[in-house]
Amino acid sequence: MDLDAFRALEPWCWRAPSAHNTQPWRLRYEPDAVRIGWDPAYTLPAADPTGRDLRLSLGAFVETCLIVAADAGLRLEYLADHDERHRWVGLLRPAPHRYPTPFRTTDVWERRTHRGTLAGGVEPDVLAALDAVARPAGGGGVRTVPRADRLGALLRAADRGSYADPAVVAELRRWLRLDPTHPDYHADGLTDRCLALSRPAAAGLRVALAGYPLLRPLGLPRLLAAAGGDPLAHGGTVLVLLAPEHLDRSGQVEFGRVLLRSWLTLHTAGLAAHPLSQLIDVAATRAALGTLLDVAPQRLLHVTRVGRPTRPAPRSARRVPACAAAPPTGS
Repeated sequence: MDLDAFRALEPWCWRAPSAHNTQPWRLRYEPDAVRIGWDPAYTLPAADPTGRDLRLSLGAFVETCLIVAADAGLRLEYLADHDERHRWVGLLRPAPHRYPTPFRTTDVWERRTHRGTLAGGVEPDVLAALDAVARPAGGGGVRTVPRADRLGALLRAADRGSYADPAVVAELRRWLRLDPTHPDYHADGLTDRCLALSRPAAAGLRVALAGYPLLRPLGLPRLLAAAGGDPLAHGGTVLVLLAPEHLDRSGQVEFGRVLLRSWLTLHTAGLAAHPLSQLIDVAATRAALGTLLDVAPQRLLHVTRVGRPTRPAPRSARRVPACAAAPPTGS
C-alpha cells in the first residue's frame, strides 16, 4: 500500500462532514493499512450521548477516504473492525480494484451544508436516486416528511430542550466560532458565516450564552429557541433517513457511508442539505416525528432540509487544510 500517496490526500478526506464540525476521526498508519478511529476530545458526549452522530461522522469519513483514493487511482477497500474499547471502527487496506463510486474528489470538495434559503423541493427522480442509495443498506430508505409545516413547533420544542441542558450548551459554546478572531475560526467548529448569522446576531448569541448560568432560570432557553427562527421558513423539503429496527454501532458507521453518498447525490443534482438533527436529539420531538411518519422513533437516523441553494454557502473550516484552491485530478 502506498501510504505516502494516501497521506498526501488527507486534506481532501478531511472534507467529510461531522456534527458541530468537530472532525473526530484519527488515522494510524500501519505497515500495510490505515486504521480509522476517533479521538474522544473531539466528540459530543452531552449532545450526542449515544454516539450516533459520532459514528455517522466516522462512516462519512470512511466513504470520503474511499472516494478520494479511488479518484487518485489508489485501490483501497474498507474493512469494518469496530473496537469500542480502543476507539477504532475499521481500516483501509489494499484492494484488487479501485473502489466503485460515481463520485469524485471535486464532489467532496464542492459539497457544503447550506443553512440559508433553499428554493424548490426534491424532484421524484432525485428521491428515487436517494432511495437507491439507502435501501441496499437495509432500513426503510429515505422518506419525505408530510405536513412539514407541523415541524416548526417541533423544531422550537427541540431547540428549547437543547438550550435547557447546561451540559449541551457548554458543549455548543466550545464549538461555536462566532468571531473571526477566535483562534480556531479557520480550523473547526461552527462559524457565524456557516450558521448564516449576521454580525449583530452572532454578537447577541455570544453575549446571551456568556450569561447563560444567570439567565437560564429566567427563560433564556425559550428566548434562544425563538431567536433561532424557523429554518423551514427558508424553504426546502424535509427528508428522513430510516435505519433498520436494530442497528448496532458498526451498522451506524455503515449508515454514515450511506449518508455521505446521499449528500453527494444531492450535490450532483444541484441541491444542498441542512441537517435538523435536534429533532431526533430530544426524546419528545423524536417520538412526535416518529408518529408523524408512522415509524418507530429509534429508526429515525438523520433529518435534513433539502433544496436548491439561492447563493453559495461558505465552506466550513478544517484542521488539516487543503493546500491548493482545487482538488487533485484523478488519474
